[in-house]
Amino acid sequence: MIVPCILSGGIGSRLWPLSRKDRPKQFLPIFDGESLFQKTLLRVAGDAFADPIVIGNHDHRFLIGEQLAEAGRSASAILLEPIGRNTAAPAAMAALLAAEQNPDALVLLLPSDHMIEREDQFLEAVTNAVPAAEAGRIVTFGITPQEPNTGYGYIRLEQGTDPVRDVAAFVEKPDAERAKAFLADGNYVWNAGIFLYSAKAMIAAFETHQPELMADIRAALETRSADLDFIRMDPEAFARIGNISIDYAIMERATGIACVPMAPGWDDLGSWSAIWGVLKKDADGNSGLGDTRFLNSENCLAYADEGLVSVIGLSDVLVISTRDSVLVAHKDKAQDVKKIVEALEKEGRREADAHPRSYRPWGWTERINAGERFSVQSMMIKPGKGLTLQSHLHRAEHWVVVSGTVEVTIDGKAEYLTENQSAYVPLGARHKLFNPGKIPVRMIEVQSGTYLDEDDIQRHG
Repeated sequence: MIVPCILSGGIGSRLWPLSRKDRPKQFLPIFDGESLFQKTLLRVAGDAFADPIVIGNHDHRFLIGEQLAEAGRSASAILLEPIGRNTAAPAAMAALLAAEQNPDALVLLLPSDHMIEREDQFLEAVTNAVPAAEAGRIVTFGITPQEPNTGYGYIRLEQGTDPVRDVAAFVEKPDAERAKAFLADGNYVWNAGIFLYSAKAMIAAFETHQPELMADIRAALETRSADLDFIRMDPEAFARIGNISIDYAIMERATGIACVPMAPGWDDLGSWSAIWGVLKKDADGNSGLGDTRFLNSENCLAYADEGLVSVIGLSDVLVISTRDSVLVAHKDKAQDVKKIVEALEKEGRREADAHPRSYRPWGWTERINAGERFSVQSMMIKPGKGLTLQSHLHRAEHWVVVSGTVEVTIDGKAEYLTENQSAYVPLGARHKLFNPGKIPVRMIEVQSGTYLDEDDIQRHG
């Protein structure tokens, strides 16, 4: 049985303002109500696959848990990275975790932010790769190029027509002329960053080619501890791990690397123009997500987080509207969105990193308005979930229940509140919330005080 390892790190800043650090592109439910992360989970849900290992950033842990539940999947492990690292460390950690159960286990390492339209062809490619992986070879998957794209790394294959080909070399992203030559040659494929290997083979490759890196990876993994459904590692031990890709660390050094070429309708969706390319379109080539309208326009993409977005008399334009930000760009300039994000980060703008909605293990909060000494937000508490006992040093809170029934405890006194009822929490009072019902609780919270940031919380067990 194959153990999938899904890499859910990354930000996808070129999909701003929808993709941000606290909710990156792989978690955006814009593909028929599913996210790329969920599509990846479901792609490897068949009988040939074990429950996946998920490796992601600790800031996204609740998103990971929420979307696993929505997809009806369980993870064998959710390993949280204290800081971002490239793909070498996850590849080795997945091998070490799988080897604890079975040294001969096969690991399928795959990113969580890729679109694959023809999943049957992808699964056929994985099946074709299994004998080579069982024989101890590290197998990568290459995408048969449809155009001389300069945005991808390439893999040069040895001559042949077998489903599994020998790899001659890994090639950096080319310029336009070299990309055209690669396409004409016919023995070059795009590097998809997907790998199949036995745990034993990958561990041996790291011990041979990256012994110091492997020692640091082992040391970090030995510090792991369970926290709810997650596995944490010591941040200082993890920070000692080199920030290097699996290609540089292993693939360009090891021998006997194999590749399975495939054409499953793959795209890494690295820009809004790429998103437009995979969405359904009207007769004029326009794609709309949310409440959108087009008039005398063609080949445009509009996204409405809430409210209505109308596009009139435009061609090849992107209009992305969220609660707190709007992006308007020509499709040819979609890659430059990253420059806007970088400028916003330098200015310290919240819009670069954080969505108005923040997910929690018990539900979510969504910012409505804020000003000097006040903040207003909407809250959702899941059935059977609640906020732990806490107090604030610098703010008071006022709650109004919009729907559902919530148990409110303030300084030891508990009461039930229902629709249109309210409660006041004085500064310093110990309080907690719990949803005892069968439906989500929706509330409005008004905070007032001299300091309103989330680190003004004292927890009391």
